[in-house]
Amino acid sequence: MRRPTAVLVAGVMLLAGGLSAAQPGPVDDQELRAAIDQLGAFDYDTRTAASGLVRRAPVEQVGPALAAAVTGHDDGYVQFRALVLLVGFGGPLAKQVVLDVLGDPNDRLRAVAYGYFEHDPDPVMAPRLLAALDTETSEFVRPALIRAVAAHDADPAVRARLIADIDRGVDFFRGSVIEALGDRAASYALDPLLRIVGEPGPLQDDALLALTRIGDTRALASVAALQGTDPDIEPMVSAAAAVLGSDRDRHFQFVTESLRFAVAGDHADLVRSSAAALGALASRGDAHAVRELFDVGVNADPGARDSIALVLGMLAMRYPDTVLGHLETRTDLPAAALVVRDGFDMLDEDLEEERFFMTTRTAFWFAPEGSRSRAVSGELIRALEF
Repeated sequence: MRRPTAVLVAGVMLLAGGLSAAQPGPVDDQELRAAIDQLGAFDYDTRTAASGLVRRAPVEQVGPALAAAVTGHDDGYVQFRALVLLVGFGGPLAKQVVLDVLGDPNDRLRAVAYGYFEHDPDPVMAPRLLAALDTETSEFVRPALIRAVAAHDADPAVRARLIADIDRGVDFFRGSVIEALGDRAASYALDPLLRIVGEPGPLQDDALLALTRIGDTRALASVAALQGTDPDIEPMVSAAAAVLGSDRDRHFQFVTESLRFAVAGDHADLVRSSAAALGALASRGDAHAVRELFDVGVNADPGARDSIALVLGMLAMRYPDTVLGHLETRTDLPAAALVVRDGFDMLDEDLEEERFFMTTRTAFWFAPEGSRSRAVSGELIRALEF
């Protein structure tokens, strides 16, 4: 868990009404270099304050400094954090540095580089990413590579490789392929996913989640056949049925009642499966599912809260507009923001967290003074210690 909120320097100013909306102003070059050196500091407050200073420097000043740190700093963790921040700023310089580190021996750098191409796909990169699948074996890096490859699935060669890899390799990597296909709404992978969802095993729930996110109604019969077969996957079965057009209201009610029953009775497995089912619905834009996750998560005991926070943290990273939009409707904003923070802490996804901050900061800058949008983004900046 995080320490008490750090004081952020040279950036967001705490005023009586909240955060100032000033655009970044130049900082002292020596101070900027010192902050970059402190990105890898052992002390939490020190590295948090350093990240805050770097984030709030003008991109034309901070970009070259971060690029130099990525390629030349003698601390591998500083290189990693500098790349995360640089990718958060984006632009041509970030892309060039990403290309330069794709073959770097530092696993963290490669993972961030692949994450860049997940969110900013370039058709020219598809062959290079496909080739990397033959050599990238790191458990830390390969899932990021798989997601980057999946982001280029307009290429027939990419589709063919992903479908083949559903059935190849260790289950951990196969699960990463299935997850990426679900997030891409890859209906072209429907047949192998239907086969896996019909076979009890370690990847059945992954395939069921993917089918829910894909939302292809041809999966309804296979999903319906799972009802009553396994209580651990029953909430996701109902979520999938709701998405696929089978009595949405009844199935949604079952999932929400399952989550509330599980939280009240401390049924950890059912909490996880019910929260994941609501997360799948929320990822498809179901506002009621987002509300239910927050409503239950805010007041849940620590164990159940952690399971719900994980789902909400991932939802915020993958679908930031969905979460930001919902938070504008809440009367318990500080408590809801803390649930997102707890999810981020457990997920430890630096690049995705940085992207969420950039979305939040942009919302803050462009929201009118006194608006609900500015209040939400300001509260998140405080709670997440950006």
